[in-house]
Amino acid sequence: MGHPLGPHSTPAPAGTTAIPGLIPDLIARLPWPRWAIIAIAVAAGVLMVSCLLCVVCCCCRRGHRKKPRDREAVGLGSPQGTTSSHLVQPDVDTSETAPEDAQHWGRLQLSLEYDFSRQEIKVGLKQAADLRACGPGGTADPYARVSLSTQTGHSHETRVHRGTLCPAFQETCCFHIAQEELAGATLRVRVLGSKRFSAPEPLGELSLPLGAVDLQHVLEQWYQLGPPGAAEPEPSGELCLSLRYVPSSGRMTVVVLEARGLSPGLADPYVKVQLMLNQRKWRKRKTSARKGTASPYFNEAFTFLVPFSQIQSVDLVLAVWARGPQFRAEPVGKVLLGARASGQPLQHWADMLAHARRPVAQWHPLRPAREVDRALGLKPRLHLTLPGSR
Repeated sequence: MGHPLGPHSTPAPAGTTAIPGLIPDLIARLPWPRWAIIAIAVAAGVLMVSCLLCVVCCCCRRGHRKKPRDREAVGLGSPQGTTSSHLVQPDVDTSETAPEDAQHWGRLQLSLEYDFSRQEIKVGLKQAADLRACGPGGTADPYARVSLSTQTGHSHETRVHRGTLCPAFQETCCFHIAQEELAGATLRVRVLGSKRFSAPEPLGELSLPLGAVDLQHVLEQWYQLGPPGAAEPEPSGELCLSLRYVPSSGRMTVVVLEARGLSPGLADPYVKVQLMLNQRKWRKRKTSARKGTASPYFNEAFTFLVPFSQIQSVDLVLAVWARGPQFRAEPVGKVLLGARASGQPLQHWADMLAHARRPVAQWHPLRPAREVDRALGLKPRLHLTLPGSR
């Protein structure tokens, strides 16, 4: 039935079958079993498919990278495009639309409202953004100081915000000013970086002429901060003190360390330490006088018993007194600490409560006595003319 073998044909080995074709013939000659050959073929196929998938993924990633670059290039030329930190530096002509100073000093959000019936302007400090770093780790401890050009010696300080370049102040202050004085008044907001043992570092400043602002409606908008102007003089000097509070025993220790920057014309400076409860004078102490110096070193400690239930109702007032040219003791300046304080004194008080049983020291600028008395709701003292004093 089968075909006869030719004279030149070679008989197949025993146990095998002659398969026509080149590849089947090579597979048949391999000494491996059939299941091993199938496994090798499957592994080679999986490897080839994986290589193809890797090539496709690389091409897709390159395509996605090219698209944002095109969008950023369009944003640089657009006047309304926002500039991000990873963009390429634009040309000189394009950079004039976004000055470097505007990005360097940051922004400030304010709200202004004038009450015509009460003759006062209400300034709402909302938040700041993109401030300049002045502390370790590229951060800062910013706070804001608000003042009005027509009212010397009256300013408002916000509390200090630790370790941020975008503080949310959310504080409001009021200034009494007549309507006819608004045209010539200027609102000044200084953003400062708090430092515990040195003078605060200016971070930016806003000078807003109120004559150019429409106060018929409530305004709330962002303002660009500029470089800080001339530093505000501290005519009264500074006072360094340390606070320590133990909640379990109610012992509050006030250490009057030293003062500096006092007027050379003052003699025999000393410090009065006064504790007030519910806006009433409660307890008071004073240091000894230091003669012949404008930078007296006291290092005197005073301990007051203040229960923890009353710590939020207490105001601590430190007043520097000295004899003036008329050889009469006069208040040089005061420092107010407590829950009703603001700015660095409020932050110092909060640090004392947050770090119980640990002394916390800090320098404070002396404020005018009338400004502190106004914040406490105290009436000014009347100076009576004595007989024969003329």
